[in-house]
Amino acid sequence: MATLIFDIETVGEEWNSLDEVTQVALGRWALRSARSEEERSSLLADVQAGLGFSPLTGSIVALGIYDRERARGVVYYEGTPAADITHEAFVFKSRSEAGLLQEFWEGIADYDTLVSFNGRAFDVPFILHRSVVCDVRPTRELLGQRYLAKQHPPFHIDLQDELTFYGAMGRRPSLHLFCRAYGILSPKGEVSGDQVAGLYRSGRLEEIAECNARDLLATAALYEKWLQYLAPQERLQDIDF
Repeated sequence: MATLIFDIETVGEEWNSLDEVTQVALGRWALRSARSEEERSSLLADVQAGLGFSPLTGSIVALGIYDRERARGVVYYEGTPAADITHEAFVFKSRSEAGLLQEFWEGIADYDTLVSFNGRAFDVPFILHRSVVCDVRPTRELLGQRYLAKQHPPFHIDLQDELTFYGAMGRRPSLHLFCRAYGILSPKGEVSGDQVAGLYRSGRLEEIAECNARDLLATAALYEKWLQYLAPQERLQDIDF
């Protein structure tokens, strides 16, 4: 089976670029629940900082894929198309958002298994909505059956689902916490997802791409742990991962 790990980095629009109706709609909760002007300002700041978590107010600035069997990856990141850069196991390619989405959908065509961390709740819905915005047609079904026992190719293994046993754990730990517990080098040592917006505003797009590459390697290592210790062996035999 050909296995591909994928991950995205996103940023939100500038608050002041949003129309008034959108600002009011997004800030309504802060206005209603705040008990003081100070709390209102704090809640509104949280709303503004979270614009990158929605595909309706944010965009994809990096989209990475990593071929498990070949141990090679590509990170597409926002920028004017230029010469590709190769560094260790990755090729870095600057593209428009529409361009990186187009190449993503073309690139996953030959893979039977796709692996993500929180991909069902975040990455895939974001990719799908931004594909519509960018007039790019999705080519494969990535949000079919949630449970591995009911899936058919292409399989989508969301490691956060698998490692929390589909919600049996009371909380959904982050990628960093799983890596820390399992002895995997955490991708969050230098740049975390919370810092992506700041890097983007500063024009440090290559650093965002490198952050994405580290996330992919960590997710790939976490996938190996899952395969070795926690994956349902009878299911693995059926689908030959």
